[in-house]
Formats: sequence, C-alpha cells, structure tokens
Amino acid sequence: MANTSSAKKATRVASRRATVNQARTSRVRTMLRKVEEAILGGKKDDAETALAAAAPEVMRGAQKGIMHKNAASRKVSRLTLRVRAMKA
Repeated sequence: MANTSSAKKATRVASRRATVNQARTSRVRTMLRKVEEAILGGKKDDAETALAAAAPEVMRGAQKGIMHKNAASRKVSRLTLRVRAMKA
C-alpha cells in the first residue's frame, strides 16, 4: 500500500492510464480483426475499406505506446500486401 501522497497519486494515475491503454489496445485489435475477417471472407472492397480505417488507428497506437512503431508498420505493410494480392 502506498504511504506517501505522491505514491498514492502515482497509483491513481497509473490506474487511469491503464484504462485508457486498454481501450486503445482493444480498438486496435478490433480494427485488425475486421481486416483479417474481410481478407478471409474474400471481400476485397470490404478489406480495402477496413484497412483504410485500421492503418491510422494502428499507427496512432504505436505513437501512443501501445505497440512498437516497427511492429505497427510491419502489421500494416503485411495486411496491405495481403489485400492487394486478393482477387477482385
């Protein structure tokens, strides 16, 4: 248990940040899942739309510290290649 007032505040701040980070992580994973489902379903138009929405969200997650920026770039790049490779 925190004893000093600064430690108590740090606990409150960490709790708030954890909630925000959890929401961001969930949002990024949901966007990525929508792209994956569209790719597996063979719907190129839906996949392109989902990717256009997901890419900025993933990069924003990297900017906010949810994931490493190289990992985010790699995910977007690989999804883009998979969408482009789909048959119309």
